[in-house]
Amino acid sequence: MTRTEPDHSDERTADGDRSITLGLAQLEIEDGDLDGNVDRAVDAVASAAARGADLVALPELFTVGYFAFDLYARSAEPLEGETMTKIRTAASDHDVAVLAGSFVEDLAATESVETPADEGYANTTALFSADGDLELVYRKHHLFGYDSAETELLVPGERIDTANVCGVEIGVSTCYDLRFPELYRILVDHGAELVLVPSAWPYPRIEHWETLSRARAIENQCFIATINGAGTFDDATLLGRSTVYDPWGTVLASSGDEPTLVLTTIDIDDVGDVRNRFPALRDRRL
Repeated sequence: MTRTEPDHSDERTADGDRSITLGLAQLEIEDGDLDGNVDRAVDAVASAAARGADLVALPELFTVGYFAFDLYARSAEPLEGETMTKIRTAASDHDVAVLAGSFVEDLAATESVETPADEGYANTTALFSADGDLELVYRKHHLFGYDSAETELLVPGERIDTANVCGVEIGVSTCYDLRFPELYRILVDHGAELVLVPSAWPYPRIEHWETLSRARAIENQCFIATINGAGTFDDATLLGRSTVYDPWGTVLASSGDEPTLVLTTIDIDDVGDVRNRFPALRDRRL
């Protein structure tokens, strides 16, 4: 496992520096263990903050487990529900921004954010600032139909937004979305410099996980951070390998398949530097 620890002693102090430390919480996720999974997530937020993280990200469906399809409806909550309240509180208590992986959202019960449907459930990610403010909501656009009940149980998202958190323009996609490059072009057109990708990616598709993530970084000349879970379920084992890629597609930090916290400091100004040195995005023909 390669892990990069933050070294704040080398950070530049000149105006314009936008170095931030990312914490990717590769959590042990147990099918249906909602209380235990959420407790581990809250602990991971505290641990990442204590070790210098400015932003900590959690995996896809860290609450109930991606493969617990029969529990989706029973575990569904609104954005204002108990689980997101715990994550929001952890963010403000520890003064760290948090990407709350994803959870099963009860769309009909959510009140605070425009929803794409009056009823049904969504695979929903929420981004909170270090003050605990809700900055961004993303509902998974591309629902996985291969050996999965996701397409039958959930409603796809419609909105694609970015938010400025920690001085960085952040976009979000979820797991299977990695296979659809047009989504990332939209995020880049919205100004995204860092895209966070909470996931529940299983064995054996290691090459797909690594190749697609690196390609999204290279073609969009932005940072990509993939946050996978850890754990074995009835028919699948998550492959972990949570990774941060820079705008050249170089791996800055990564993990194996065991539960861990990946920490690395990135300089967001590298996005502009790479785009100026190799202006491929300017050569697009739409």
